[in-house]
Amino acid sequence: MRNKILAFVMAGGKGTRLEPLTSDRSKPAVPFGGKYRIIDFVLSNLINSGIYSIYVLTQFKSQSLSQHLETTWNFGSILNTHFIIPVPAQQRTGEHWYQGTADAIFQNSNLVSDHQPELIAVFGGDHIFKMNVEDMIAFHQAQSDVTIAAIPVPIAEANQFGVIQVDADWRITGFQEKPKNPTPIPDRPDVALVSMGNYLFNRGILTDALAADAADPRSSHDFGKNVLPALLAQGKRLYAYDYNRNRIPGSTNQFNDAYWRDVGTLESYYEASMDLRAISPQLDLYNQEWPIRSEPNNFPPAKFVHNAEGRVGQAIQSIVCEGTIISGSTVIDSVIGRRCRINSYSEVHSCVLMDDVEIGRGARVRRCIIDKHVRIPNNDVVGYNRDEDAKRFHVTESGIVVIAKHQRIELPKR
Repeated sequence: MRNKILAFVMAGGKGTRLEPLTSDRSKPAVPFGGKYRIIDFVLSNLINSGIYSIYVLTQFKSQSLSQHLETTWNFGSILNTHFIIPVPAQQRTGEHWYQGTADAIFQNSNLVSDHQPELIAVFGGDHIFKMNVEDMIAFHQAQSDVTIAAIPVPIAEANQFGVIQVDADWRITGFQEKPKNPTPIPDRPDVALVSMGNYLFNRGILTDALAADAADPRSSHDFGKNVLPALLAQGKRLYAYDYNRNRIPGSTNQFNDAYWRDVGTLESYYEASMDLRAISPQLDLYNQEWPIRSEPNNFPPAKFVHNAEGRVGQAIQSIVCEGTIISGSTVIDSVIGRRCRINSYSEVHSCVLMDDVEIGRGARVRRCIIDKHVRIPNNDVVGYNRDEDAKRFHVTESGIVVIAKHQRIELPKR
C-alpha cells in the first residue's frame, strides 16, 4: 500500500518573517539544530514512514534548497517509485506562478495522473516535528475522505493558527482562520484543535476538488481557506487526526512524541533551537530508529582544546557539530554548527551559530542567531546592549540579535 502513496511537500514559501535568514534562501532551506535544514524533518518523517515517492514544490529563492535536495536526498536510480524530486513552478496552467497551496498541487496534476496513487499526502516543508505518518494513514483508511493532522493547543494561543472544529468523534464540523474566540474541543474547554498543515486525501476527492477550485475566480486557491471548507460543505468525510496519539518507534520520551513547532518567526525559530539544549528534549535527535537525516560530510569530530586556569575549552548544555574547534573558550546553552571556531577567552551564551562562524579572541556574544560565514572581531561584544546592537544588526522585539549570512562586521567606534 505504501508504494501507492504520492507525497507533495510544500516548500515554496517566502518566509519573510524569518529575514534576514531568508534573504537568499527559502524558509525550508534555513539551517536548524546545527547540522540540519528545516525541510529535513518532514522528509525524514516521510522516508521513515515508508513513503518514498515525494515531490518537493519549490518557488521562491529555491537554489539553496534544490542543491540541498540533490546532495542529501538523492536516491539515485534504485526504483522509479523511490525519488525525492524538486518541482519548480512551471506555469503549466497559465502565465502565473503558484497562487496558493491548492493551486500548487493543481498545476502539477500531471504528476498525479502519471503515478495514479490511491492516497495523496500534502505536507508542509517548514515545520520542526517528528511524525509516524503510517499511523495517520491507518486512521485515514478506516473512515476518511480527507484527514488533517491536528494538535491541541491552549485556547489562549489558538488564535494564532487555523482552528478545526470537531464533534466528539473528531469528525470535522467547521474551520476558523485565526479566530478571536476559538471553539474548544468537545469536553475540553481549555484547548482548541489547530491544523498542522499536513493532509491525506483519497485521490479522486482531491483531483475533483482542485479542478472545481481552479475554475472558481473568487477562490484564493488555498487548502485551508477554500478547498477544505468546500469539501466539508459537500458532505465529504473530513476527520482530524490527533497528533498527540502519534508514537515514534524507538522513542523513550518521558512526555510524548507530539512535538511540533511552526518556526515562522525569528522568535519561534530561536525558541525551538533552544529547546534542543534540554537534558531530555521533547524533540529527540538521538533515536536511531527514527533518524533525522542531513547532508553527509567528511568533517572531523568537534574538538575542545586548552585546559589552563582561565583558558579552558568547554561547552555546557550545548550542541556542538562536526568540524568545530572550541579553543580555550566557553560555550553555554548554545547550538553550534559545523566548522565553527570559538577562539580563546571568548564566550558564547544562549546562541545559535550556523556553519563556518568564527568568534574572535576575547569576544562575547549572547542571545544571537549568527548565519553562515560570519566572523565576530576580537574583543567584540554583541547581545549585551540593545541600542548599540541595533546600530549594526537586526534585533527582534525580545532582543535577539540576528546577524546575516556573510555580513561583514567591524568593531563599533567608541
